[in-house]
Amino acid sequence: MITGTSRGQGEAAQRVFAEEGARVVGCGLHEGGAEKTAALLRDDGYDVQGYTVDLTDPGAARNWIERGAESLGGIDVLYNNAAGFGFAPFSEMTIELFRNVLRDELELLFNTTNPAWKVMLGAGGGSIINTASYGAMRGVARFGVAAHSAAKGGVVALTTALAAEGASAGIRVNAISPGFVDTPATAAAMDDEAREWQLSKHLIQRPGRPEEIARFAVYLASHEAEWVTGQNFSIDGGVTAGFR
Repeated sequence: MITGTSRGQGEAAQRVFAEEGARVVGCGLHEGGAEKTAALLRDDGYDVQGYTVDLTDPGAARNWIERGAESLGGIDVLYNNAAGFGFAPFSEMTIELFRNVLRDELELLFNTTNPAWKVMLGAGGGSIINTASYGAMRGVARFGVAAHSAAKGGVVALTTALAAEGASAGIRVNAISPGFVDTPATAAAMDDEAREWQLSKHLIQRPGRPEEIARFAVYLASHEAEWVTGQNFSIDGGVTAGFR
């Protein structure tokens, strides 16, 4: 089960997982988007379903998880890819914006992971992959990321806590922290000047591709990673390693 499959990294992940032989149930916030990307993959012969779901609604998220578990006969993998965003200088940040970012980037994970956790407990395990950000490890003054960094730091902490709690039940939990990746969401969040500034901080000075993140998620989901849990992996062109 993959969230945010109507576009960007989630759409790429849905295709990469399907090409690896997975049966996929996706979802997206924008009306009809996840259904459209799933239909395109079904036309190519893959077993993929997609639904429009507002994951900030705990009941809607739970229903999506339960519907997917019933359709798939269980849940082997939950890839929490979807997230909203919100940026502002801290002096201008309102409590409403701060709470909205925490809801859209951290609470959202609880809404999907809690019901999926219960399914995995009953089935002897599974793999959960969360999407964090290099903003969880580094401050970025230019974009006003205090709320984003707080939320994604919470994602990393939640990942390690669940990895510890789930280990005895065979549940592995890991996180991926992407750098600047070319997606519709990043295009909407910054102008050309901001984009160039971002790229200048990466050791490999090009944007990441959504499929590059997706392939690493496939690894974390696979049996090849069965001894890997509680980790946060930076797939970021080297931005957290240093500057050129």
